[in-house]
Amino acid sequence: QVQLVESGGGLAQAGGSLRLSCAASGSIFSINVMAWYRQAPGKQRELVATITSGGSTNYADSVKGRFTISRDNAKNTVYLQMNSLKPEDTAVYHCNTFITSLDPLGLRSTRAYWGQGTQVTVSS
Repeated sequence: QVQLVESGGGLAQAGGSLRLSCAASGSIFSINVMAWYRQAPGKQRELVATITSGGSTNYADSVKGRFTISRDNAKNTVYLQMNSLKPEDTAVYHCNTFITSLDPLGLRSTRAYWGQGTQVTVSS
C-alpha cells in the first residue's frame, strides 16, 4: 500500500545546487524517521542525513554545512537540499522511511520503505 517516489536528481556543476524530494503515499498512519542514503560505484552505502518526526536532524560529516534535510508532514514528503555540490557527491541517492501503515482491515504494521533511487552527478 505504501509507495515512495523520488525526484530531483540530475546533473549539476561543482558548486551548484540540487533539491531531492521523496513523497510517500498510501495507507499511512504515521511516519517516524526519514533519511537519505547514497551509494557510489565501488563504495559502501552511506547515510547522508536523517530527520525525526520532531524535526531533529543529523548529517554525515562530509555534507555538514552544505546539505539540509527537511520534511513536510502535510505532504508526507522529505527533501534534501544540496548546495555547494562537489564531484564526490556523485551517487545514487535513496530515501528511507519508517512508516506505520494500515491494511484494508485496519491492522497496523511498521517497517522501513525505500525509494527507487535518483542519480546525482556532479561535474568538476
